Amino acid sequence: MTEGQTEQQLAKRGRTVSLVIAGTLVFWMLIQVVGRQIGLPGRFALLFDFAAIAALIWALVNVYQIWRARQKTEG
Repeated sequence: MTEGQTEQQLAKRGRTVSLVIAGTLVFWMLIQVVGRQIGLPGRFALLFDFAAIAALIWALVNVYQIWRARQKTEG
């Protein structure tokens, strides 16, 4: 695999991670607002909190992997 292809894959992966982060935060904020309005029980709110935390941990792991891969390609 050439260096250009590797950079393209890392860039694509970075865009995916950024979309997951942005989407997670928007979804989480929406659920917080809508959940209060419809009277969602606290256990369901906690479930959505844990789902958001899991998505953000996944994103953090991927950011670290992208960072390490870029360090490896730069020398």
